[in-house]
Amino acid sequence: MIIGGSASQKLSAKVAWDLGENLSPIETRRFPDGERYIRIKGEVPKEVVVIQSTGYPQDENLMELFLLLKNLKSLGVERTRVVIPYFGYGRQERRFKSGEAVSAVIVAELLEAAGASEIYSINLHEKNIKEFFNIPVHEISAMPMIANYINTQVDDPMIIGPDKGALGFAEEISGILKCDCDYLEKTRISPEKVEMKPKNLDVKGRDVVIIDDIISTGGTIVSASRILNDLGANKVLVGCVHPILVEDALLKIFAAGVDDVFATDTLKSDVSTISVAPLVAGYLKKFE
Repeated sequence: MIIGGSASQKLSAKVAWDLGENLSPIETRRFPDGERYIRIKGEVPKEVVVIQSTGYPQDENLMELFLLLKNLKSLGVERTRVVIPYFGYGRQERRFKSGEAVSAVIVAELLEAAGASEIYSINLHEKNIKEFFNIPVHEISAMPMIANYINTQVDDPMIIGPDKGALGFAEEISGILKCDCDYLEKTRISPEKVEMKPKNLDVKGRDVVIIDDIISTGGTIVSASRILNDLGANKVLVGCVHPILVEDALLKIFAAGVDDVFATDTLKSDVSTISVAPLVAGYLKKFE
């Protein structure tokens, strides 16, 4: 049985269809004081899959997930596999300043305490998050699906990471497509401001695809796009796994001369054109 949380209803339905599993409806609403009401309709089997992304609003989606998991445990479910397409609170995986809450550790502990038996997630932002769990954690890469999408849109692209941290994603995709890849040099000045320097990239007349795992404010992508356009790129496309896209991020990206933006449906957005449902379904079958 598949249970889809409020943040991942469409994705849950696709996964259930791919697996030939029943999709259990849930009733969720708010009490007048803002607290959440959760009810799972119908009987539940001994093994259940819950799918819930924990992007914005992170606190609400996490609380719903905790309520679902604990409720299933109290209803007698013995194995609850939890698919978290986008793992919210995953960027604070260490204490950078004294007194900071290490949110990734806390969320991991709460998921286990609530009743998660296994975790499945798409392209964790920090790889060491898996170490915070005492239960199996399966990380799934969406890069092969993104590569397939790029292959339908561009001939002989050059894949660019907007910084060295994204080079691994660019290399994974370029390895699949058998094309060139590189990255730009970036220095982050503040959470909203970055400084980028062009390398000796030969992109003149090339169709370039900038790839990253997350696009949040869009500042990095805007800077990278302007540099690549200045270097004479023919087209600049932008792709990511998790389209957070806060406020006017998408507007700023297109205003920087980007021809197209695409992402997966780990989060709901206007550019979520690539579904990870087949990937999730495949992993659930692999470890059933």
